[in-house]
Parts: sequence; C-alpha cells; structure tokens
Amino acid sequence: MGFSGKQAWIGIFISLLITPLAYAEQTVIDSYRQAREIWFWDQLYPRGGETLYCGQAFRGHAPLNIEHVYAASWAAEAMGCSSRSACRNDPDEGETFNHFEADLHNLFPTLGGVNSARGNLPFGRVPGEELHLLACDFEVDRDINLVEPRTEVRGDIARAIFYVHDAYDLPIPFEMKEMLVEWHRNDPPSTHEIWRNDTIARLQGTRNPYIDSPELADELEGP
Repeated sequence: MGFSGKQAWIGIFISLLITPLAYAEQTVIDSYRQAREIWFWDQLYPRGGETLYCGQAFRGHAPLNIEHVYAASWAAEAMGCSSRSACRNDPDEGETFNHFEADLHNLFPTLGGVNSARGNLPFGRVPGEELHLLACDFEVDRDINLVEPRTEVRGDIARAIFYVHDAYDLPIPFEMKEMLVEWHRNDPPSTHEIWRNDTIARLQGTRNPYIDSPELADELEGP
C-alpha cells in the first residue's frame, strides 16, 4: 500500500474515533443565556477575534451580536414549537432545543446591523450586487428572501449547518443542501476554523466532524 493509501486509511480510522463524540449534541451548556454570558465571549473569544460576515476585528463585544448560523427559529419550527420561547419550555423538546441554542459550533460573532438584516433568512445566491451592509460583502435580497455571505466564510457556514443537522437530527431547510456542499468544497477548513473547532471541543466536549474529516460531506449528497 502506498503512502497515499495509508493516509486514506488513517483518515478513516480517525473519523471513526471522533464520530461518537462529534455527532452527539452538546450537553455542557444548558441554555443560550449561559452561552452568551459565560462561554461565548469569555471562554471562546477572550482575546477577541473577527466577525463572521464582515471579517471585522474586535477585542470587546459591546457593539456585537451572537449569530445562530442555523437559525434558532428553523430549529423551533422543525421541533414543532410555535416559537423559540415555547421550545425552551417544551416538555419533550426543551432539553434538546436548549442544548442546540447554546451550542458554540453554531454561534458566531456578528455586527448588530448585519445580524438584524439576516434575521432568519436562508443562505443562497443573490443575483447581482443587491445590498452591501456597512462596507461588508454581505448581500441581502428582500424580493427573494435570501442572503449571500462573503466567499471566505461560505464553507464555515456550510459546516456549521451540517454539524447541527447531524448532532440534533434537524433538516437542512430551504433546499440549501446542494449549494452548501458546493460551498464546503470550494472553501475548505481554514487554520482559524480548525483552531475554533479545537477550542470548542475543549469547552463543550463535541467536535464538528466536517472540519476534521471534510470528505464526510460526500454522504450528504442526494435527496
């Protein structure tokens, strides 16, 4: 067996080792409030970082929001809840929804204006250059209700959604799957994304397998 063959087998072996940990929902952080007040800024970004959609560097977090890439309202609807608040207190879905809502793999720093503009709109391809926010390559088309992020983070967004899909058994909505697989392939995990995955694993005990083993996205193809 050649060196490349050995590498392939090593990759498969590693993916098998990480799968039970990576695919489980996180159970360390009990609520979004805990994530916001204790974990996200002080533990994940104690030295600052950069915002997801605009790449703006930050040290504090006063003007910033926390974005659920897989929108919390999508999860609430998929779980049969009338709202996020209802899901938090639902006797059947409440625990899982609270773990989802607090999961650091799906939470990213964003500028408030961009976060508000996105709302819970799905990601897609916006024809032309409809609207750039705050000198940021983040396009919003209200006619077709889509947002298109900058090229550099499309893979990050895809992998966050894939993680949620697997860890919480939630659908990839709005027929985004094929496009997200393409984004994942065109924008492979960066050094920063790998660092973030390692840090989150240390904090909440779960990894994003699509960062560790990008080839797993091949299994998402098809209907």
